[in-house]
Amino acid sequence: MATILIADDHPLFREALKGAVAQVLPDAELVEADGTGALYEIAEANPDADLLLLDLTMPGANGYSALVHLRATQPQLPVIVVSAREEPATIRRALDHGAVGFIPKSSDATTIRQAIAAVLDGGSWAPAQALTAQGVSDEEADIAQRLRELTPQQFKVLAMLGTGLLNKQIAWELGVSEATIKAHMTAILRKLGASNRTQAILMASKLSVDPGGVPTLPEEEA
Repeated sequence: MATILIADDHPLFREALKGAVAQVLPDAELVEADGTGALYEIAEANPDADLLLLDLTMPGANGYSALVHLRATQPQLPVIVVSAREEPATIRRALDHGAVGFIPKSSDATTIRQAIAAVLDGGSWAPAQALTAQGVSDEEADIAQRLRELTPQQFKVLAMLGTGLLNKQIAWELGVSEATIKAHMTAILRKLGASNRTQAILMASKLSVDPGGVPTLPEEEA
């Protein structure tokens, strides 16, 4: 029996994806997540899953960072990105960061089924317009490679730092000591090649869907 993971914060679209999967694999086991925390939990709990359908703009995913992280921690898991963002550059970046498929949310049910079937058969699927877009820059590719070196806990800390939380707030959220968070921060800065927290957030923001935006910058701590 195939296991399909579906991560999207919109219940109606999760239902649409479940219906499309059921048409291709009526007996598949479907495991859902409505946020990034649940996403990482179901991915870890189902290491032999056959496919992940991942919403690109799910809250907490910070653009392509969740995709990059999952491709590093579970490279055996094929990922199809689903998104309402359909610009050729957006699609091409998802593919360059390791997705094997990209389904625009405007796609009809037949197209969604075709995309899922193609990937489950070992292939790939993406709209033709992705072929006309320029690939990711060398800078973005380098940052993605550095993010892949973070442990799952370090990745969580960096993501929470990007929301403006301080060390003590992150420690409380994760149920660990502030000293542990400081140790994680030291490792994060070293692996990213960043000199401070602000620089680390600016680097990670290069993987956002709209990298030209201004990220939330944290207060510096000793």
